[in-house]
Amino acid sequence: MLSRDPPSEREMKIVIAEIPKRQIYLFDKLVIGYSLLMVVVIAIIGRSWSHYWDEISFYTGMAVLTYVITQIFDEKKNNLNRILRLLYPVILFTFFYRATGSLMFLCFDSFLDIQITSFEKLIFGVNPTLYIDRNLLTPWLTEPISFCYFSYYFMIPVFFIILYIKKDYEIIKNAMSAICLTFFLSYMLFFLYPIEGPRWFFAGQYINDIDGPIFRRLVEMVIDTGAVRGGCMPSSHFGIALVITMYCFKYYRKKAWIITILTFGLAIGTVWGRFHYVSDVVIGGLIGLFVTLGIWKYYDSQRNVKSINLNETERIKDNVS
Repeated sequence: MLSRDPPSEREMKIVIAEIPKRQIYLFDKLVIGYSLLMVVVIAIIGRSWSHYWDEISFYTGMAVLTYVITQIFDEKKNNLNRILRLLYPVILFTFFYRATGSLMFLCFDSFLDIQITSFEKLIFGVNPTLYIDRNLLTPWLTEPISFCYFSYYFMIPVFFIILYIKKDYEIIKNAMSAICLTFFLSYMLFFLYPIEGPRWFFAGQYINDIDGPIFRRLVEMVIDTGAVRGGCMPSSHFGIALVITMYCFKYYRKKAWIITILTFGLAIGTVWGRFHYVSDVVIGGLIGLFVTLGIWKYYDSQRNVKSINLNETERIKDNVS
């Protein structure tokens, strides 16, 4: 009988890696990492800890909650577990956004809109929001633009519901990572460069109301009830919409033109509706673009590593047998 050499350390690691265990995906790491990073940032930058105890507790709780979700819900068990396991960040995004409201002056004592408005006037020769107010506002333009802006509030859930129905679970994990990172980078920039937006900064300079019978009123209702004052740089709305558009073009190119039109209209609507400056939209788009490209590159590299490990595992099994 031929004697076999004991397995090497590398071979043991590969065998151990095959043992079933709860997986923590990239988007889980991003949620936990962002939450813990915010605790550290607040603890270091916060000028009065007592003023930020609620925020520190919130972000700590989010990190713990996310880890618990990764351990409790088994996506292979049933549909409910899979939905909760893969789509839970969609619910958390609203809470993370609301939490930014109390952190706007974490680094600065006031908003910095004067810098952006001066820059844009230098570039365009006029502040775009004031030019729209005086020359372009009409209900027949406002309504379709407001429709595009309002469509944002359905983009994320509809996108993931369609992916779930199609059972494209790997694309869900991939896209969720890009959306998480785009949101979290945007939320951090909210307090690193606080901007309240044109509807506040130019409030006394507008001469016209923005009128629209349906979608403008719906947009105003959502903004009035859910928006925080500040958080305009960057436009996370446009950044997220661009991320979803890029994923649609990558995986569902034939149907991507619909969301492309909505995303283009949304970009216009952020400025038209006095919610953002042009600079906010540009920076938000750049964040969404580079985050998506980075996430795609990351997952491509992970697939290559898995392929190499799989081939190595098969080789070891053949040797053992």
